[in-house]
Amino acid sequence: MKPLLVREPEAFGNEVYAIDLFEQGQAYRTASYLVLDEKPTLIDTGSAASHETLLESLKLLGVKPEDLAYVVVTHVHLDHAGGAGQMMRLAKNATLVAHPRAARHMADPSKLWAGAKLVYQDQTEQLFGSVEPVDEQRILIRQHGETLNIGQRTFTFFDSPGHAKHHFTLLDELSNALFAGDAVGLRYRTGLTGWDFEFIMPSSSPVDFDPIALHKTLDFLRDQPFRWVYHSHFGRSEKEEAISETLRVGDAFDKLIREIYYPNLTLQETMDALRQWLLNDLHSRGLQPGSMERLNIDLTLDSLGLMHYIQQIKKTETQA
Repeated sequence: MKPLLVREPEAFGNEVYAIDLFEQGQAYRTASYLVLDEKPTLIDTGSAASHETLLESLKLLGVKPEDLAYVVVTHVHLDHAGGAGQMMRLAKNATLVAHPRAARHMADPSKLWAGAKLVYQDQTEQLFGSVEPVDEQRILIRQHGETLNIGQRTFTFFDSPGHAKHHFTLLDELSNALFAGDAVGLRYRTGLTGWDFEFIMPSSSPVDFDPIALHKTLDFLRDQPFRWVYHSHFGRSEKEEAISETLRVGDAFDKLIREIYYPNLTLQETMDALRQWLLNDLHSRGLQPGSMERLNIDLTLDSLGLMHYIQQIKKTETQA
């Protein structure tokens, strides 16, 4: 049995803590956020494979599952919400908060699991563990613009497609921050890559990558009152850096897949092109990346998502 990987949560002030879930056994890949207030709230649970790490990390903060009042899932991808059922089984006093498109998948995760199997195939359970349903009576849906008070602070929820259609973000004015899930890009930390710099790029993982929706979402979020973006992958960025880089690279992804597309385009060709684009982009900014091995999962998923995206575009063009 592998030893349990746990490290001290990062404190971001105002009783906000980033919990490293050690997804795929890697530090600085995926975070849950604990917000300590009159009604303690956990934002994203990670997958079931990270469940024990999450429990031990909560213990380091003096929190038991039954202390939680709310468990929020920003969207239903397994690395964010796959362990929600297990957490809700222990967090007997908690309500699960979900996007309107996400709630049904929390109550009945069969389609969610089937979709993940299409992408990850036989590796799905090894990578993410199993999924468990949540009693729909314990699920609270938050529409765009609706709020949730947990004590000293009130979260405001924003529908935030671009990465996923079932995604919302949470504005926390007390922390001057947006809990962004994957909606405002991923921050690649030196602790993950081993490189001496950090950078931001969006995730185009299957199946909802949409550059037009991404622009609408980030144009809206740019007008909201916050300074910090709290990424699920991973940690904290300045608002303008996160928004600008996510838009710039999202547009570059769109341009790339359109340029390389032909009817028999393979996953390997897409991955090679995406990897080369990233290397060229980093070098153009005077940055010197090392081994890209730890980005292989991301590049594979981003490539799969870009292939799905371009296939949908071509299908629409054919039908027009």
